[in-house]
Amino acid sequence: MDFLPTGGVLAAYTLAVLALNYTPGPDMAMFVGTAITRGRRAGIAAFLGTNTGILVHTLLVTFGLAALLAASPVAFDVLKVIGAFYLLHVAVGSIRHGSRFAPEGGALPPEPASRLYLKGLAINVLNPKVALFFLTFLPQFVEPGDPAARGKLLFLGLWFLLVSTLSTLPLILGASGVAAFLKARPKVMRGIDYVFAGVMGAFAVKLVTARL
Repeated sequence: MDFLPTGGVLAAYTLAVLALNYTPGPDMAMFVGTAITRGRRAGIAAFLGTNTGILVHTLLVTFGLAALLAASPVAFDVLKVIGAFYLLHVAVGSIRHGSRFAPEGGALPPEPASRLYLKGLAINVLNPKVALFFLTFLPQFVEPGDPAARGKLLFLGLWFLLVSTLSTLPLILGASGVAAFLKARPKVMRGIDYVFAGVMGAFAVKLVTARL
């Protein structure tokens, strides 16, 4: 069970994942918008596609970072510092640009669930920002020199999928209500931006100051 992170690390990681999932943005707009315009099953199909994409990123990052750690712990540590600055950039961007939540309205003709699944998969796998985020986010929770680094990275990636699924499915099932609530309350959306920025910024500052 060496692959299991400590309780404190897992709690902090879970908080970060929840902040990410509940931040209104393109992904949420896609899930909620698809559920509104094509039905809940369609929204779930698109969500499962993007989740499969996250699994692909998790496997690539896990084995790639594990190889980097084995080859050069110093390089791995440098990557973590670079990642900290990237997370800080993400936090600042969240405050500057705000939420981009604009699900489409009106019913659309049915579309095969398989096509929606593949569309969600393609959008996620081909998005370089997702790959960059995972490349810089996951290492923040693994220490250089940890012999169980590969197992921990894989566990954290799978934990991301579990938390994401449990926290996002209710949004899809209540898509119409979620969209109406957020559109009618821009201050709530802005508050979520600040929470997300605070969580990402706190991780970034902690990592940078720990290595000064």
